[in-house]
Amino acid sequence: MVYLIRYSLIFILGGTLGYLLELVFRRIVHKKWVNPGFLTGPCLPLYGVGVLCLYLICSINYDFIPSPFWRAVFVIGVITASMTLVEYITGLIFIKGMNVKLWDYSDRWGNIQGIICPLFTLFWGVIGAIYYLFINAFFVKAAEWITANPWYSYVIGMYFGVFIVDICYSFNVVAKIRAWAKAKDVVVKYEAFKLSMAKKANEFKQKTSFFFGLHGKKDLDEDLETYVDENAKRTKKGV
Repeated sequence: MVYLIRYSLIFILGGTLGYLLELVFRRIVHKKWVNPGFLTGPCLPLYGVGVLCLYLICSINYDFIPSPFWRAVFVIGVITASMTLVEYITGLIFIKGMNVKLWDYSDRWGNIQGIICPLFTLFWGVIGAIYYLFINAFFVKAAEWITANPWYSYVIGMYFGVFIVDICYSFNVVAKIRAWAKAKDVVVKYEAFKLSMAKKANEFKQKTSFFFGLHGKKDLDEDLETYVDENAKRTKKGV
């Protein structure tokens, strides 16, 4: 039970920090605020699972490597490989199971199925190095604190209650996209689709919800048709 509470807290911290990181990244790249990921609320499960993996990797005893430098190199290498694997498996599950591509690296050199690429593997390596050298100690203290103060675990329980509701709602939306995509025999690029919706709303001066932007099957079908048409036009132009 103690480990369950610890790991739950690490997942929450990782998912929330990852959400903030991706939110700022999209603001810089797309010049607008875009809710990252497929969930409604401020959590990215990919980062939650990833940071939990980092925490577990860093908790292993690596004294069999005598040199602190090479020990750090080894751990960061394991972290980089693990995060890339988590990213690949997650992306593949959504493509094969939901006809949805949560992110797309198809335009990046050396990409594999548009899911992973050397540039973002390097990105994971940098994050892994920062985590191992500067952040892991904070997560260890947070895990020790929640263990010493188990009565705060009810907050974790409340969080996961909302999290489960969010997953049910979000997967319902993704299931609608999947049904449409399978009927059209296409894979919907989720981030590009959300940007297409935001662009359409801006053109018609429509108000959109930052968190609840994808809802209503009729509107969703129309937006998907618009997205596919725009994507086809860009492909013809070679953009």
